[in-house]
Amino acid sequence: MGNADAAGPVGQGTHLKVERQGAVLTVGLNRPGKRNALNDGIILEIGDCFANLPDDLGAVVIHGVGDHFSSGLDLSELTDHDATGGLLHSQMWHRVFDRIQYSRVPVIAALQGAVIGGGLELACAAHIRVAEPSAYYALPEGQRGIFVGGGGSVRLPRLIGVSRMTDMMLTGRVYSATEGSAYGFAQYLTEAGGAMPKAMELAERIAANAPLTNFAVLQALPMIAEANPQAGLLMESLMATVAQSDKEAKRRIRAFLDHKTAKVKPGQK
Repeated sequence: MGNADAAGPVGQGTHLKVERQGAVLTVGLNRPGKRNALNDGIILEIGDCFANLPDDLGAVVIHGVGDHFSSGLDLSELTDHDATGGLLHSQMWHRVFDRIQYSRVPVIAALQGAVIGGGLELACAAHIRVAEPSAYYALPEGQRGIFVGGGGSVRLPRLIGVSRMTDMMLTGRVYSATEGSAYGFAQYLTEAGGAMPKAMELAERIAANAPLTNFAVLQALPMIAEANPQAGLLMESLMATVAQSDKEAKRRIRAFLDHKTAKVKPGQK
């Protein structure tokens, strides 16, 4: 996409509604008549979008147009797949969702209505998830005779645990937004209609961070968390050294020492 205007539409594919608001790009899944079910077309458009983020972008908010985030895989996509086709299809999803997880800028998912199957896998690829009371989470693959194929077996257990995901897939259990907030599906729970405004508020706050710090949180932190403890500590030291030597970090530290920025206080959200 290259650089974009400060505000307004950036691109309109067949299945995505993409708009720019300052330093934040909003990416809307735009199949409301299908509850934003995910087919190859929308997945490929998501991949293209994240492969071509504007250079001056600070954050991305991904959301569903209409009443739902996403009802998951459009099952008509599977009817003609043999084993080889199924493998390639799953790996294509993996590549696209990796672009979200390993994006150079933070990605926030605003969740409402159905967050099901592949839609839940997509939400898990984001770095922060904000849900409103209408959101509900499910993995109906077990009842469909299939298995998750968009990275859910890797990402979701890290959020909610293997046993909880096992229960969802075996029994078809559905979690409400309130349960989802308590169990780790989402980090924020808003009032009705509040997911998108809260996601934008967070995105704008995040976009104001030093870019190198955001990069370290997205790229280094997950590897540190999973590394051998001594290797993780060494990586942390190296990343801290690089971050604090950056000119932007030095400017922000000086502003804090000169009492030009606010101190952290209880109750900040």
